[in-house]
Amino acid sequence: MGKYFNVSAACKPELHYMVDITARLRQIRAMVDAGQYFTINRARQYGKTTTIRALGRYLEKDYLVVSLDFQKEMSAAKFSDENTFSLAFAKAFLLKIENSSEHIDGAFGVAVEELKKEMHNGRGEMDLVELFRYLSVVCSTSSKPLVLMIDEVDSAANSQVFLDFLAQLRGYYIDRDETATFQSVILAGVHDVKNIRRKLRTEEEHKVNSPWNIAADFLVDMSFSAEDIAGMLEEYEQDHGTGMDIMAMAQRIYDYTSGYPYLVSRLCKLMDERVGGGGEYPRKCQVWTKAGFLEAIRLLMGERNTLFDSLVGKIQNDQDLRNVLHGVIFQGKTLIYSPVSLPVEIAEMYGFFKNENGMCVIANRIFEMVLYNMFLSEEAVYSDMAEEAFRNKPMFVQKGRLNMKLVLEKFVEYFSDLYGDQGQRFYEEDGRRYFLLYLRPIINGAGNYYIEARTRNLERTDVVVDYGGEQFVIEMKLWRGEAYHRRGEEQLLEYLDAYRLKTGYMLSFNFNKKKETGVREIVMGGRILVEAVV
Repeated sequence: MGKYFNVSAACKPELHYMVDITARLRQIRAMVDAGQYFTINRARQYGKTTTIRALGRYLEKDYLVVSLDFQKEMSAAKFSDENTFSLAFAKAFLLKIENSSEHIDGAFGVAVEELKKEMHNGRGEMDLVELFRYLSVVCSTSSKPLVLMIDEVDSAANSQVFLDFLAQLRGYYIDRDETATFQSVILAGVHDVKNIRRKLRTEEEHKVNSPWNIAADFLVDMSFSAEDIAGMLEEYEQDHGTGMDIMAMAQRIYDYTSGYPYLVSRLCKLMDERVGGGGEYPRKCQVWTKAGFLEAIRLLMGERNTLFDSLVGKIQNDQDLRNVLHGVIFQGKTLIYSPVSLPVEIAEMYGFFKNENGMCVIANRIFEMVLYNMFLSEEAVYSDMAEEAFRNKPMFVQKGRLNMKLVLEKFVEYFSDLYGDQGQRFYEEDGRRYFLLYLRPIINGAGNYYIEARTRNLERTDVVVDYGGEQFVIEMKLWRGEAYHRRGEEQLLEYLDAYRLKTGYMLSFNFNKKKETGVREIVMGGRILVEAVV
């Protein structure tokens, strides 16, 4: 069996098409060489486990790496008390050493045996102080410096024992010039230590003081660049010979995912295994095209997967997070990036936000589409507008093609009847949301849309719709007079050039009592502009 794109568990270079992360491993190795303790905290399915395992192999020549997975090797019961945790940790630690390629002899062998004897001393007891004394002896006698890596540290949430364990690590790290300890400690998980600490009962003061203020900043970018993606596609192309434009496809994948590892691999997997082999794309050369890619986007947005379920679950369980995301998505709220703001910190930790020039923006187009679909689906249950659009869907889609001009005409007609006498505040906060609520049931199942990030604000927003292999750019804006409208037309022409389209669409929300509603078609610069006013 040949290589394939993997979205389950860690990627293995001998089995899977994957991005070359050697440069990242070199960066992390430099931190290990410097003897740093640090956390790798990234959102779900961001390549943490793949990185941890690859790092272990990358370091094993010069270091004795003990890599533990708390989710797999330390059940919740193991964190019940200090004694239970210490014995369980010692057992897992020794098992890793015994399964390594290191020779367990001499003073090192004696130290390992002494720890083993202490585990089976008949008392069945071992506190953290005793555990670390033995670990220190093991570290001092090993022929190679020891590196401790712990994956899935989130499993230790709500555990005072784990924080006490970190406190011991901190103490030994501070005194490492006098007492032997690990060369480096690496913790990996969605939550960093301060987030885990917040889950504990804050009324107990000793649980609030951080035992991990020695941690070094982890600044390694784990997202994939377009060049990273191209490297992976080059290997695929060598095996399959599709004739794809590798760099163009890599850039297209990056534009939608912003390099989120799971999304990159998932889209490639869908194109390779689901889009190809039948229907409109029977051959590989037809799959790895713009049309094939948009079909993969459609499939992705129509599926349930563990990442999307996790994102939606976080929003449903956190009203503050929900309010922040809703404001950014629908009201164009400007949110300044602040690492000390709890809602911002939580949104960034779960992968919703990223810091772009000091501002909070949705991390990628795919997540934005997921958020829009979630919020709009909830509202559509009670919306006459969504029901009206769904009922008229057959008139908008004929022979697989979407008639966007007709969509605008019917939206103007229906919207004006329902909300024509509403004021400015309504338009600013609700007009665009209502158009998307009307649009979604028309394209659902066969198309998608996203908001062009460069124009998302309260005055204008560009929606890009993908449907049946075609793209439509719709500029939605508040009416600010003829001069402003002309500038909007010129900007729309620029976007049409960027997307290589001949026809563009404008939807203006006008709260002037003397407005003229309706749809008209004009020609500018050799392009057709369909302009609607409500």
